[in-house]
Amino acid sequence: MNTADQALVKKMNKALILEQIIENAPISRAKLSEITGLNKATVSSQVSSLLQKDIIYETGPGESSGGRRPVMLKFNRKAGYAVGIDIGTNYLIVVLTDLEGHLIEQFERTLDEEDIQATEEALIELTGLAVDKIPPSPYGLTGIGVCVPGLVDNERQVVFTPNKPIHLIPLKEKLEERFGVPILIENEANAGAVGEKKYGEAGQLEHAVFVSINTGIGLGILMNGKLFRGVQGFSGEAGHMSIHFDGPLCRCGNRGCWELYASEKAVFSHYGANSEASLYETVKELADRSDPGMMETFERFGFHIGIGLLNILKTLNPDTIILRNTIVESYPIIVDAIKKTIASRSAAEALSNYHLKISSLGRTASSLGMSSLVIGHFLERFMNERF
Repeated sequence: MNTADQALVKKMNKALILEQIIENAPISRAKLSEITGLNKATVSSQVSSLLQKDIIYETGPGESSGGRRPVMLKFNRKAGYAVGIDIGTNYLIVVLTDLEGHLIEQFERTLDEEDIQATEEALIELTGLAVDKIPPSPYGLTGIGVCVPGLVDNERQVVFTPNKPIHLIPLKEKLEERFGVPILIENEANAGAVGEKKYGEAGQLEHAVFVSINTGIGLGILMNGKLFRGVQGFSGEAGHMSIHFDGPLCRCGNRGCWELYASEKAVFSHYGANSEASLYETVKELADRSDPGMMETFERFGFHIGIGLLNILKTLNPDTIILRNTIVESYPIIVDAIKKTIASRSAAEALSNYHLKISSLGRTASSLGMSSLVIGHFLERFMNERF
């Protein structure tokens, strides 16, 4: 075996050992040897290297069936930190996590739907606040992930954001210049699907759809446990499928788009709230006193969501649909209306096995998904010995 091959084998062995420590910690060297099939000398050598790099650490002795108790190894989740950012049409969420995705800090701000300059300024400001909260650590800030509600291609470039021209902000360049770390870009619903797969409802699911309903509607599609992006990276733009062939013109250029009927903006705009926060306050105030108009609006919201979900169920046949919307999460009457709509328009045999769930991560699903992608990117670079 030549020198290059030996180096590659060592790199692969190190990656395998680190992966097993992350997945199975606390774990002993002997158990690592058993799981990986590597001899004890190789395991010992690679573990020593990982210890020197502060990416793992030794902890108290584990259990033993006889003889000396083994020293256990754990992944050092505090070796570095990741920032995940969700830029919505009317909101900004920035999270700081450790390398296991535990939430350290969270910052939010309401945004003007039209003011791109203010959005850019808030992005830099809140990201800076998160970075300032990073404790001393061997690797510090490992990267920043940003998701947006719109088209992100396979090169991770923002192509078009129909409900707000976020695509006019050079996100990658601005953040790289300011913070000097790798910047990852993704579609908001895709990021939500990643978040749910890593930390939430989709952990063990192979076929699931994450549905994000805000000013617009987007899907993150999991097929065979992997994110499905399509040939250009534009899959999941279900908010712009027509549910009325001759409906009103949408900003995307189509007519009768689903999100013109089933988004928060479409259903609740007549309540006159001028921000996301004030909308929820208005909805809560009316719902708390069982206002007939609000109850009717909830039913209509659920009906229009259900129409779109029925199309998704019949097209993709997922095991589970995970819904992300603050109002839906708060009022079961909407979920009941969704289920009733789906059931009334399909044969029971055809859709008997699907599950409809509410996002367990709530508002942070997409920002945590971006943090997870940053962590994965950091670990890939680490395993390729780029540190």
